Amino acid sequence: MKQCNHKFFRVNPRSYPRKSASTKEGFTLMEAIVAIFVITAGLVGVLSLVSQTIASSTFSKDKLIASYLAQEGIEIVRNIRDTNWVTNASWTDHLLMVSDYRLDYQSSDFPDSNCNLGPGNYLMYNGNFYSCQSGDDTKFTRKITITSFGDYINVLVLVEWQEKGNPHKVETRENLYNWR
Repeated sequence: MKQCNHKFFRVNPRSYPRKSASTKEGFTLMEAIVAIFVITAGLVGVLSLVSQTIASSTFSKDKLIASYLAQEGIEIVRNIRDTNWVTNASWTDHLLMVSDYRLDYQSSDFPDSNCNLGPGNYLMYNGNFYSCQSGDDTKFTRKITITSFGDYINVLVLVEWQEKGNPHKVETRENLYNWR
């Protein structure tokens, strides 16, 4: 048998370090602390993001409700104008007696004496409708301001609410004309 004299195939068993009995494989204390820190930082970031998302969705919901309440205010005034036309009254009857209103579709009187203006007069929600006569108080107030300019009226609806101590508002404005 021939012996290979190439140095590439020779293996010297002393060239590899031997593992001593005291060498153990696994994490050191420092590696474990770093791993726990990274995991904790990741969880804190995720929980913070979830918290901000929930707060943002609550604000978005309230802003959407306020937008609908403001548009409803415009529709209430438009309904009064149209009712005046149907009854052959002046198109501005009941609209120019006072300039600021709190009213709703369930009112039989206009302006509604149950819907007084002033601080703390919140719209109520009865499970189906927002009104100022029955239901639980909400955080929303609605003020309708009507200004006459002769051949048209300017309707401004302001819906306000507070969220976490910060005031918010939605404003809608529209001109209504005597187009009959």
